Amino acid sequence: MRDEQTIVYGKLVRDQIPQIIEADGKMAKVRVLGESELVAALTAKLAEEAEELRRAEPGGRLEELADIYEVLMTLTATLGYSDDAVKEAARHKRVERGGFERGLWLDEVRPRG
Repeated sequence: MRDEQTIVYGKLVRDQIPQIIEADGKMAKVRVLGESELVAALTAKLAEEAEELRRAEPGGRLEELADIYEVLMTLTATLGYSDDAVKEAARHKRVERGGFERGLWLDEVRPRG
């Protein structure tokens, strides 16, 4: 007989994770977040997934990008925006300030003179 302990996560998970846990013979305690909690949880999840992308090996990057995309789509809808509105805001910013295609890294800014 194994001595199993409760693991406390306290984080947002994908919708089918509770069923996956229960199919593994364990019990998952979950609750549905309200909108204000959900925005905070999605923002934290976005940071978590970005860190996982940063640490990912080249072969795992697509999966991590997919996670980021999924969180971003849900956050977009939760905040009441459409994908088109976000794309248009990105386009506007790109026109005004540029994108990131050139890979510019700003080391410092000094006064002239």
